[in-house]
Amino acid sequence: MSRPWILLCPSTRGIGHALARHLLTTTTLPILATARSPADTHDALKAALLKDLPPSASHSKNQAADRLQIVHLDVTDESTIHSAATHASTLFPRDTYHLHLAFALPGILRNPEKSPAQIDYDAALETYKVNALGPLLLMKHFSPFLPRKATEIQPFDNDEGLPAHAVWTTMSARVGSISDNKLGGWYSYRSSKAAVNSLTKSLDVQLRSRSGDKAMAIAYHPGTVKTDLSRDFWGSVANDSLFDVDDAAGRMAGVVLGAGLDMRGRVWDYKGDEVLP
Repeated sequence: MSRPWILLCPSTRGIGHALARHLLTTTTLPILATARSPADTHDALKAALLKDLPPSASHSKNQAADRLQIVHLDVTDESTIHSAATHASTLFPRDTYHLHLAFALPGILRNPEKSPAQIDYDAALETYKVNALGPLLLMKHFSPFLPRKATEIQPFDNDEGLPAHAVWTTMSARVGSISDNKLGGWYSYRSSKAAVNSLTKSLDVQLRSRSGDKAMAIAYHPGTVKTDLSRDFWGSVANDSLFDVDDAAGRMAGVVLGAGLDMRGRVWDYKGDEVLP
């Protein structure tokens, strides 16, 4: 029987940080959380993730600490992704473990362009490296941990609300939808998130063949969240569409853990509604 584990990349701040804390509280699965920072800061990150963490009915804070592992990973440096995956293989050997929930969350927003004249090559390249190539390389090195058709998944406590199948989730954004683009602009960011949607679909097509009904891929739009990425735009967003990170993490977990196989290969928002391509 194969036991499940969770990947969270990154977990240093924002939604990834809040999501790690949420899953430590609401599940009993081991979690591999990534940090771009060097290893000598990982103890501080682990302490921050565990700080004031409420114990659940099924496990204590000490058990949460035992389940949490931090690993160095910079999505713009493939050598660190390879090293993190190698470390994961020692923690979670593929003959006894499988990746059950993967959250590929890297994302940056650099000076959204209103016209092509405002495009800065270096800023655009950085955007593509983090937002598109980052998730692509995570797929390269970590999707092999997802279960295959022959994998016998160990039953787990249904009270945790975990899906019976593995789910790979990549962070997208509504602005990545081509059909929904009514305002233009944001050239680099829009196109990087459109790439995420395409990559997610391609991964899911492969998983249909390799994993059957035991693994699927989706992309996710969290809405506007009160993080540094969106700080300049909080004032232009209605209050009912602007979320703090804990609320956003809870909504994301709800949609992802509740995602049925009929949702595979597509983009979903915080309400569980599809974002059309």
